[in-house]
Amino acid sequence: MKLQLRALIIDDEEPARILIRSYLDSFPDINIIGECTNGFEGLKTIQSEKPDLIFLDIQMPKISGFEMLELLDEYPQVIFSTAFDEFAIKAFEYNAVDYLLKPYSRERFALSVNKAIERISQKAGPAPGLSKLAGGMLSDGMFLDRIVVKTGQKIKVIAIDQIEYIEAEDDYVMVHVSDGRYLKQMTMGYLEEHLDPAEFIRIHRSHIVRINQIVQLEPYDKETKVLVMKSGKKIHTSKSGLRKLREVLGF
Repeated sequence: MKLQLRALIIDDEEPARILIRSYLDSFPDINIIGECTNGFEGLKTIQSEKPDLIFLDIQMPKISGFEMLELLDEYPQVIFSTAFDEFAIKAFEYNAVDYLLKPYSRERFALSVNKAIERISQKAGPAPGLSKLAGGMLSDGMFLDRIVVKTGQKIKVIAIDQIEYIEAEDDYVMVHVSDGRYLKQMTMGYLEEHLDPAEFIRIHRSHIVRINQIVQLEPYDKETKVLVMKSGKKIHTSKSGLRKLREVLGF
């Protein structure tokens, strides 16, 4: 008995979805369970329908394909289908099935699909590392301008200038903004690297703060101080964090 697979197409361009659907005619054992035009729809459909395979564009309205992957709890096999070649290396590093660069031929498409079928038939595990791919969208010298989080069944896009501070929570971070706090599976090291140092500073192993949210410094002991934020939150600095603050704030 042949393996019956369920596939989902996520692309904001209708011609691209039509092409994938047409090429899949050559694979009668793959059932297309739906088409989505953005990452919000894609996330919801993946969670409800649990496809075996998705064809995923990267640059889409609302949230990107990479940002959508960040929000998944379970991962199907992923074939990227995109016009942007600069993300290919990252995609393969994190174990995507393939990276189709538009425009691509039926033959090239078939190679990708057969590779996906082989992975699924061998019960190869999904690629949770894909959740870390959002950083692949940042060119050298560029920084995050938003963080996408999932809260219950809803998705919230947090602009960087809304953040007051970020604190470590085991393998997650807690992003604090004026209307609440949001848990995100991301590391402090990643954020320290990808947040603009002109706007954010890591003042402790477990805290990154937005510089313009600092109101004052209060003494704590001989070597450390306590930051007072605009919200009234008080955060201890480490010795190295205090040195960074002195350099940035000039005191």
